[in-house]
Amino acid sequence: MLTSADGILTTHAGSLPRTPELIAANRARAAGEPAEDFGDLLREQVRSLVARQRALGISVPGDGEYGKAMSSPMDFGAWWSYSFQRTGGLRLDERAAWATADVRSAPGHVRLTGFSHRRDQQRFAEAYGDPTSGIFHGEPPVFPKCTGPLTYTGQESIAADVANLRGALDATGAPEGFVTALAPGSAARIADEHYGDDEAFLMAWADVLREEYVAVLDAGLVLQIDDPSIAESWDQVEPEPSVADYVAFAERRVEALNHALRGLPKDRIRFHLCWGSWHGPHTTDLPMADIVATMLQVHAGAFSFEAANVRHEHEFRVWDHVTLPDDALILPGVVSHATNVVEHPELVAERIERFAARVGRERVVASTDCGLGGRVHAQIAWAKLEALVAGAELATRRLWG
Repeated sequence: MLTSADGILTTHAGSLPRTPELIAANRARAAGEPAEDFGDLLREQVRSLVARQRALGISVPGDGEYGKAMSSPMDFGAWWSYSFQRTGGLRLDERAAWATADVRSAPGHVRLTGFSHRRDQQRFAEAYGDPTSGIFHGEPPVFPKCTGPLTYTGQESIAADVANLRGALDATGAPEGFVTALAPGSAARIADEHYGDDEAFLMAWADVLREEYVAVLDAGLVLQIDDPSIAESWDQVEPEPSVADYVAFAERRVEALNHALRGLPKDRIRFHLCWGSWHGPHTTDLPMADIVATMLQVHAGAFSFEAANVRHEHEFRVWDHVTLPDDALILPGVVSHATNVVEHPELVAERIERFAARVGRERVVASTDCGLGGRVHAQIAWAKLEALVAGAELATRRLWG
């Protein structure tokens, strides 16, 4: 992966706003009326997106997750649900829920619950239940459950994803680009009626998703692993477990991920950790200090994490006490998906400089907290990326002189 050898590089966490044309095409596909030229449309949309990122000054662009269907401007679930469209052994069930499986972590027994039973949602039940609050989620979606052996069926989809980005990078002269993919631990947050064992279910997902990982890397691209489950699931365990028990639970998910990544080039893999990108109070988030060591166990050469939103910005100080591996980079979020306020470049530069002072300027690549697609209006999202680039340029002048 590129490093900030001569100045602070920029990237983002993955999802970018879809265009009206792509949203309309996705909506038609979801209704069973796909356009004959959908593949051509998607290819051109990715090429235009990468060109726009490069023109803005983004050093390491992505495909915006355009191959992961989003059917409305504020639909943010495609980063996760796309995997179900590429996996056999699943069946939609209106009675199925997210993260219902019982899991055991010595010495206690903990249970993962769905989004509607988050401790944060219980604490702010009035706000979460108010359609005018800005955090109302309405009726829960229909989730799949595992009813048979998991198999990977997304060969055509991932082939299109990597070909579209590869073509866009070549057309714009971009030296590097990334594609996101789900981690086993996040994929496994659905009901299991086949394996009957948490470990077996995790490893089955690891074997399925490995095929996607290999396809991305074989195309000469950077692979980004998205795994909110490592930090976010803390809020879904009732009763609240000890930190030690939860870390043991999270480490089993890291083990499954590392199994999927075994033998793959660490220097072209980056890992994204977050506490869930929904707009809410997040008062029950697990502190970064409690999960950073677990994150660093992942077989990856770069680590992306939230560092700009007001619940986690102060945690840059974690790096006063944590040693980043010599061969690793960090991709801290220095602009946030959680507010419509566009950050001032001076603030972005200050955030970058905090991390540079702690891990070295050449090992910091400025990024976003989470994906901007589906979280803020497209016009605001692009303004935030513009602020990201401007802030990185300011930090470069200060850090390099």
